[in-house]
Amino acid sequence: MTVHFIGAGPGAPDLLTLRGRDLIAASPVCLYAGSLVPEEILAHCPPGAKIVNTAPLDLDAIIAECRAAHDAGQDVARLHSGDLSVWSAMGEQIRRLRAEDIPVSVTPGVPSFAAAAAALGAELTLPGLVQSVVLTRTPGRASPMPGSESLANFAATGATLAIHLSIHTLDSVTEALIPAYGASCPVAIVYRATWPDQRILRGTLSDIAAQMTPEIDRTALILVGRALGNADFGESCLYSTDYDRRYRPQSARGEA
Repeated sequence: MTVHFIGAGPGAPDLLTLRGRDLIAASPVCLYAGSLVPEEILAHCPPGAKIVNTAPLDLDAIIAECRAAHDAGQDVARLHSGDLSVWSAMGEQIRRLRAEDIPVSVTPGVPSFAAAAAALGAELTLPGLVQSVVLTRTPGRASPMPGSESLANFAATGATLAIHLSIHTLDSVTEALIPAYGASCPVAIVYRATWPDQRILRGTLSDIAAQMTPEIDRTALILVGRALGNADFGESCLYSTDYDRRYRPQSARGEA
């Protein structure tokens, strides 16, 4: 018996990985975050599966469901939205399960920042402009931020910022970033990336807040950086005709 933690992706049901699909289909119990995981993914559950929406449950109740499945010798598909490596609360669940000697596995999912970038048709790292992406958030009731992980500190690097769970503090986000990036720095807000009601707002740090509408809420991601909408960047060496690569060695060509 194993509790399989599965990243269910950003929203579109067909962005579930094949491994995730197969684990769901093989698990007699499915625990899913009902507020964020589309119900279409539950169609992969086997007939007669026990399906539990964990949105109203606390941690103790979730672990109790896993323990009951363990005692019955039944695998559990534990579905979270996006990818499990960031802001999934997987860590605290795995810590408790391991303390009870309940086996776990982890299957990654398509993360929301990647889905947002795809919706924009954007590469977040461009030669000569930026080569790093920072995944961060602002403080919230559930999780405070360490003092060193401020937006101002991250902005000083010039990296592309993918700011999660912070749309409700957009004014303070832009205020914190303008000193480092400048008021004209490109910004994109992607609301419910890959869902049928996906929306995209594009602007700058100085004007993006004016475009906001009430329906754009907690499931929106803020992307900030020079790589957004900037066509003035160099080409990488990767496909250059004079770049010596393992599978396209220029040195060998010169010896021919």
